[in-house]
Amino acid sequence: MRTPLYDEHVRLGARIVDFSGWEMPVVYGGIIEEHRFTREHCSLFDTCHMGKFEIRGRAAQADLERILTQPLAALAPGRGAYGYILNEKGGVLDDQICFRRSADCFWLIVNAGTTPSNEEWVRSRLSPESVLVDLSLRYAKFDVQGPKARESMDRAFGAAMPDMKYFHLREVDLLGTSCMVSRTGYTGEFGYELFTPIDSCADFWRRLLAGGGARPAGLGARDTLRVEMGYPLYGHELGPGRTPAGIGGARFMNMDKDFTGRDAVRSELERGGFNVLAGLRLEGRASARNGDRVVMDGVPVGEVTSGLFAPSLGVAVAMAYVAPSAAAPGARLGIDVRGRLLPAKVVGLPFHKSGTCRRKENET
Repeated sequence: MRTPLYDEHVRLGARIVDFSGWEMPVVYGGIIEEHRFTREHCSLFDTCHMGKFEIRGRAAQADLERILTQPLAALAPGRGAYGYILNEKGGVLDDQICFRRSADCFWLIVNAGTTPSNEEWVRSRLSPESVLVDLSLRYAKFDVQGPKARESMDRAFGAAMPDMKYFHLREVDLLGTSCMVSRTGYTGEFGYELFTPIDSCADFWRRLLAGGGARPAGLGARDTLRVEMGYPLYGHELGPGRTPAGIGGARFMNMDKDFTGRDAVRSELERGGFNVLAGLRLEGRASARNGDRVVMDGVPVGEVTSGLFAPSLGVAVAMAYVAPSAAAPGARLGIDVRGRLLPAKVVGLPFHKSGTCRRKENET
């Protein structure tokens, strides 16, 4: 499958790869260059492949409270929250962001590869009073990320962006078109997610590149940026065979409500002893990869889920699920990379601690 911006990527010379069945740009010029430009200026990421659902009706909130882990009752219109969709055993079917559009209307943003299964799962658990509409082919989506994101948007569209707090969503008129804009992202930097009608998204994309001073960035930089922030990725840190207990305990889960998988997660939290997600800082540029074994004093204690060279730090880093006894900050571990043992030290997440994502819009 191709996003509506595919021709734009080809025109810009991107290297295209398969990602969850989508032909996506992995890099345009260089991953490190795109990474650093995002941290310092503003980059555009095509995220049209992600799933977008609207759930509405008088029972929508009650239904979603049972399906999603995050609390929704406290969400005012225009606000969003991050959470999980779990199976009955507490395994993660997906992570997602849910926005409340109005009292009885919600938007659910999910991962590309899980969009069909998520739609089936959610739809099968809705009350007759609730309606799910798949907006994935109606709205394009791309992320405008970096400390200069607001300046880029203002210049590109010739109008000042409205003030928005982190994890908020609102309708905005841009280029005479009604768009949805959220203040979120996957890079750790200040920025927006822009939802536009599919038939006009290329115009928005070109204007941000030509008049806004932004540059395109691919999946490669998106991955280095998210790993530096310690953000989990479905299929790596998250999956149906593991509960989210190892990532911050009950974080992003309202254990006071009855959601699918709650009892399994609660039981695991009470038992303890489960592996926890730890940040590992290596000593050089050589990096570990998903599946590499983590050892402590020669004894296996866990497994790497994500590993790469972190451009902002100048060394390789990794995230790994390790035994609690090996997760203390400062613990010295080793990572077995194809028979070579790379020294690593446990450090707190995020690795990159000066991201601007929570910056107020009038701060520079």
